[in-house]
Amino acid sequence: MIITTGDLIQSALTASGLLGIGQFPVQNDLDTGLDLLRMLIAQWQKKRWLLYVLQEVSVPSSTGAQAYSIGPNCDFNVNARPAKIAAAYARFATGVPPNLVDFPLGIVEAREDYDTISIKSLSTTPAIVWYESGYPTGRLFFWPVPPAGQYGLFVTIQLPLPTYTTQGDILGLPDEYIEALLWSMCIRLQMAYGRPARPDHMQAAKQAMNTLRQANTQIPTLSVPAPSGVRSGTSVSALSSPRFVGGW
Repeated sequence: MIITTGDLIQSALTASGLLGIGQFPVQNDLDTGLDLLRMLIAQWQKKRWLLYVLQEVSVPSSTGAQAYSIGPNCDFNVNARPAKIAAAYARFATGVPPNLVDFPLGIVEAREDYDTISIKSLSTTPAIVWYESGYPTGRLFFWPVPPAGQYGLFVTIQLPLPTYTTQGDILGLPDEYIEALLWSMCIRLQMAYGRPARPDHMQAAKQAMNTLRQANTQIPTLSVPAPSGVRSGTSVSALSSPRFVGGW
């Protein structure tokens, strides 16, 4: 049974033909496998359809700042800085709990679009958010700038896949990921040891990855930018229109 990273690496070495049945890998082989596994997971982390869940993180009360940090021990406290944000909304702090009102925020995808805003320090009800994906921490720019204490700020990000450091680490992934990892590791190990990847391994990896794609794909409802302002569904084309460019 494949439970730990060591189990996965040994199974992949055997299935790929690099290790005989009944043999045990040497430490150098295990180290190579762990490095390849970490690189593979890092690639998967950037693909939405390989992530089985999204995570909501928040700042309970706006501070009046123009930008909020996101990452470990930041304003938006998450284990690892996300590659991008999937959605965002703000919540009016005034009201009678639990009936507080949320409203969606448009996502500005590019720095070039955010730079067209004329008065970046304008402070009132927020309408959009731009994510500056710096490393090791990122920054979220809400615009207009939410005044202090008036709004809760929420963003949806891709939940990081596990980070493995030893051969004893528990994989900690849904069962359907195991086969995809196994055959993908076989291919990478064969490449690392100068052997051609077997066609049957490539086909098995493709089928396993398609299973993950079908299980994880979530297609949001198509939305159209509202003509009266910038809210959920705001597109780059709307941000580039004569109405908005240089005229925020």
